[in-house]
Amino acid sequence: MTDPVVHIAQLNLQYAHDVILDQLDWQINRGECWLIGGRSGSGKSALAKALAGLEKTSGTVQVNIDPQSPLPPRVLYVSNWYQFTNLEGDRNFYYQQRYNKQQKNDTLTVYAELAAYANSENLLLEDLAKYLVLFEFADLKATQLIELSSGEHKKLQLIKALWLKPQLLIVDEPYTGLDKASRQKLNGFFDELASAGVHLVLITNETDLPSCINRFAEIEKGKLKQVDSVSALSMDISRSRKVIPPFLTEAPALSADIMVEMENIRIRYGEKEVLKGIDWTVRSGEKWLLQGHNGSGKSTLLSLITGDHPQAYANHIRLFGHRRGSGESIWDIKERIGIISPELHWYFDKTARVWQAIASGFYDSIGLFRQVSYEQQQKIDQLLAFFELTEDKDRLITTLPLGKQRLVLLARTIIKNPPLLILDEPCQGLDRAQTALFNAVVDELCGFGKTLIYVGHYETQLPNCLEKKMVLEKGEVQVIEEMSELAY
Repeated sequence: MTDPVVHIAQLNLQYAHDVILDQLDWQINRGECWLIGGRSGSGKSALAKALAGLEKTSGTVQVNIDPQSPLPPRVLYVSNWYQFTNLEGDRNFYYQQRYNKQQKNDTLTVYAELAAYANSENLLLEDLAKYLVLFEFADLKATQLIELSSGEHKKLQLIKALWLKPQLLIVDEPYTGLDKASRQKLNGFFDELASAGVHLVLITNETDLPSCINRFAEIEKGKLKQVDSVSALSMDISRSRKVIPPFLTEAPALSADIMVEMENIRIRYGEKEVLKGIDWTVRSGEKWLLQGHNGSGKSTLLSLITGDHPQAYANHIRLFGHRRGSGESIWDIKERIGIISPELHWYFDKTARVWQAIASGFYDSIGLFRQVSYEQQQKIDQLLAFFELTEDKDRLITTLPLGKQRLVLLARTIIKNPPLLILDEPCQGLDRAQTALFNAVVDELCGFGKTLIYVGHYETQLPNCLEKKMVLEKGEVQVIEEMSELAY
C-alpha cells in the first residue's frame, strides 16, 4: 500500500489559554487536493502552518516526500500576507514609504528578488517568463518591492510558488487582492500543477475553484471535519442588527460641496508613469466605486487624496474646497477622512490592543500614543458594542480572526465621524459571509450624509449604496459611469 502524502495524528496547538487544534487527525492521500474552509478563527491558518512545520505543536506531522518524483522535495507554505525586507534585512517599513521617492532604492527590485530566489532554489530564469507574462509582471521587473500594490505582492508570492512546483503546496487565501482575470489564470495554473503531481492545500472559502480540488474540510472544535463540497462549509454566525451609535447619525460638518477635485493628475517615478492625466470630481454625499486591475494606479490615486503621496503638491488637487499646498497640513486633511487599506492593515502597530486600535482613529496614527478623554472613551465603548467586540477589547488586534480585524479597522475609520470614507479593498481576505456583514455596516453608516470611495473587484460583493463608478487601466481613466449603466 502506498504511503499517504501527509499523515497527521493527535495534533495539538494552543495559543495562551485558547485551544486551537485538539487531537486533530488528517491524512492526504496520493492524488488528493484539499480545500480547508469554514468559520474564521477556527484554526485553518494554524493547521496550514503546522503542516509546513512553522508552528510548535505536539502530536504527529509526517510528510512523505516521493524520492522518485521529478518535483522538488519541498513543502511550501504561501502566507496570506507577503513579507519582504529592505536591503539591510529589516522589515521596519512605514506606511507612506511606498510613495516616497527618496526611499525608492531601499528594497530589491522584482527581478533581483526573483533572481535571488532562483539561486536559492536552483531554478532556471528562462522557466519564469510565462508566469511573468500571464500575471502581467513582465513590465515590473525593475520595480522596487516597496512600490508594489497588495495585489501585486500576492502575485509575486504565487509566481514563486508556481515556478518552484513543490511536491506539497499550501496556499493561505490564494485569491487575496487578485482581480477576476488573475483569479481565473491562477486556477488554470493550479490545475497544471496538480496534473504534474503537485498536491495542493488551499485555505479559502471562495467558491470559484480549480477543478483539481477534490476534497473539502473545515475545523470544528479543534478537529478536522470532512464535507462533501465547498457549499457545505460552515459560515460565520450572522451579526445581530444593532442600533448605530448616535454620534454616527449626525451629518458630518462640510466645508464645501465638492470633496475631491483633480485635474490632469500625473505621477511619475523616473521613466515610469503611474497616473496619466486623471480628471475626477467627487461631490459631497456621492458614493463611488473605484475599480481596475492590480497595479492600475488605484492606490496611488487614493494616496494623493489622503495626503500620503509627496507628489500631491505638484498636481492640481482640491480637497474640501482648498487647493493642496495652500497652507493646510496633512493632519488637517486626514482629520476629515477615514480610511481602510491593505497597506494600513499591513503596517498597523502589532502591539496595539483592540480598543487602542480603534482609539488611534481619533489621531490618524498607526497605533495609540496619547491618552483618550472621557468622551472619546464613551465613543470607543459604543463602537465596541456595535461591532460585538467588547469581549475582545483587551486582546492584541493580531490575535483576532481576519474578519474581526477588519471590523476593528472599520471602527477606527469611523470613530471621528469623518465626511469622507475611503475603503480600499476592505474585504480583502474575507469570505462571502464576512464580506456581506462588512458591507451591510457600510450601507448603514453611509445613510447619514457621508461621502464614500470604495475599491472592490466583484459586483456581487459590494455595498448597495454605491452610485457611480470609475475604472482605471494602466494609469488612465477607462470609463466613468453611473453604476446601473456599466458592468465591469
